[in-house]
Amino acid sequence: MNARILTATPVVEKTKIDLKERCLALKNRGITPAMSVVLVGHNPASLSYIRNKKKICEEVGAKFTLEQYPSEISEKEFLGHIDRLNKDPGTHGIIIQLPVSPQLRNLNLPDLVVPEKDIDGFHSQNTQSLYEGSADLKLLLPCTPKGVIKLLQFYNVPISGQNVVVVGRSLIVGKPLSMLFTNLNATVTLTHSKTRDLREFTKNADIVVSAIGIAHLLDETYFDKKRKTVVIDVGMNTFDGKLVGDCSRERLLSTVEAISPVPGGVGPMTVVSLIENLIVATEGQLKGIK
Repeated sequence: MNARILTATPVVEKTKIDLKERCLALKNRGITPAMSVVLVGHNPASLSYIRNKKKICEEVGAKFTLEQYPSEISEKEFLGHIDRLNKDPGTHGIIIQLPVSPQLRNLNLPDLVVPEKDIDGFHSQNTQSLYEGSADLKLLLPCTPKGVIKLLQFYNVPISGQNVVVVGRSLIVGKPLSMLFTNLNATVTLTHSKTRDLREFTKNADIVVSAIGIAHLLDETYFDKKRKTVVIDVGMNTFDGKLVGDCSRERLLSTVEAISPVPGGVGPMTVVSLIENLIVATEGQLKGIK
């Protein structure tokens, strides 16, 4: 029996209906949710990601603005633009698109955007809620971890009491996701490139989330067929000119219970979670919540 494919399409469509309704409710009160993306330089991959954000943003009825600056922009000028957006009452969500130019990399980028407009969910005040034990997806949480949980919940995959292995310890995905799973009462093991015998962990997992960025790393030798593991593939790698995940999906179809595809899985969930964060941020600012 082949594994279930946990595609994002039905989750995204359902979420967009909810976001359109919430966006309309805000417009009826005189507020159009507005997102600004700050891009430094001309990175084709970044522009592709930005197009996806713009598309869904406008589909739900929100406003999208791209502020693009030359790669040689000074630190002072860059900070001036961020400060202007932070103070602009007509801008409700701000993203600093990574990567930035070398002269800006010493800045504390996650905390430059004020927490109430931080729709990426990276500001220290927003991530603090994870360390305090919150599992509220209505908060401004990092978008990929939020998207992973929403995907699992949509497909009724149990989380509480399950053994979860997260592969990869990045500040954007692995670490916040491990905290979110913990807050949802899973037993979590956070593994990484220095973990000895990764198979020992993945073979005993109910859920495996791979976000390590190594194409086709996880094959059937990493899983116990009897365990009926659910696999979420966050990897976005290029292999033979194609976008592929961290998992050898075709080799896992007869081994695991379910798996998310690449493309068409976590990527769209991340984008729709970002737009959801924009609506959450706008609602919060309308209520005067800081």
